[in-house]
Amino acid sequence: MTTEEFQKKHNIVGNSKRTKDLVAIIQQVATSDISILITGESGVGKEVFARAIHEASNRAKQRLVNVNCGAIPEGLLESELFGHEKGSFTGATDVRKGYFEIADKGTLFLDEIGEMSLTTQVKLLRVLETSEFMRLGSERVTSVDVRIIAATNKPLQQEVEKKNFRNDLYFRLKAVTLTIPPLRERQEDILPLASYFIKNYCEKHSLPQFEFSNDVQDLLMNYSWPGNIRELKNSVESALALSRTGKITADSFDLLLSQKNDFEENKNLPVYLDKPSDALDREMIYRALIEIKKDVTDLKDMARLNFNNVQHNNFQMDEIIPISQLEKRAIENALTQTKWNKKLTAQLLDISERTLYRKLKEYEIN
Repeated sequence: MTTEEFQKKHNIVGNSKRTKDLVAIIQQVATSDISILITGESGVGKEVFARAIHEASNRAKQRLVNVNCGAIPEGLLESELFGHEKGSFTGATDVRKGYFEIADKGTLFLDEIGEMSLTTQVKLLRVLETSEFMRLGSERVTSVDVRIIAATNKPLQQEVEKKNFRNDLYFRLKAVTLTIPPLRERQEDILPLASYFIKNYCEKHSLPQFEFSNDVQDLLMNYSWPGNIRELKNSVESALALSRTGKITADSFDLLLSQKNDFEENKNLPVYLDKPSDALDREMIYRALIEIKKDVTDLKDMARLNFNNVQHNNFQMDEIIPISQLEKRAIENALTQTKWNKKLTAQLLDISERTLYRKLKEYEIN
């Protein structure tokens, strides 16, 4: 099977050399049972590549089980992966199979594996090495035959150095590593992807096929796409949904991309990265305040001031907005834009779903 045929069969869209190189690697390793680690920024399409690997493998007739490790609270992840016996903990009213048993003879895709706790990492490593585990509350060993594909948008090597990720598990997972480049580094893929999303949207909603004008092509090619393929898909579909003329023009993307261009203009806002995860998540939310750019600008200005010249510059202290309020407004704004889809909201804010749920509870957003 040629690279082009493989891409068409498994819905991998793109004409760039880097995309084709990734497909060539997948064709080589798919039929083996070797573990694969997929890395790349949020929104680059890691799940699409994981599904292609499974569908091209000898396990294609069995299940591909997707697990978002970042969306499951730490205290429940072990039970979700390995299952539990009745009465093993409060609320365990019945015997339950875990994802490993559900994926037996098939493939288990562990997305956001960098969010997994060290305790659960130890147990995952044991399963990878022995193909055996015990359900919570059980004394019986269960054997499984599962192929592992893991994905992360975190630099795991740095997480290892920070003692946040086990070195032995990292090397076990990275037997084959696929690094998917961001969309801005493979511009040849932008227009084919946009056309693909248009075709699917029009077929789904029984609409006539739209075509890009030259000004739209230029706009899409020159935009940096910080949200990668996910942002491109959402923007194209939104432009189609909002179109009143049956055509897509550059103006169709004005409201969809201008806010993010504002974000790009302010990307030099100082951010100190060497801090605990909660503080880092707060910075990521802070930088995602798309519709309150004025507040962000005020904070930038405030950083340039010192206590001695506050009065000189007539700075009004009642203009200061606590970061907690900015966070809450950003989350509420993102929830409104995604119609309360929490997974998309977390992606828009560039935080894990676990962090989003914690913030919802903290700010009593419901």
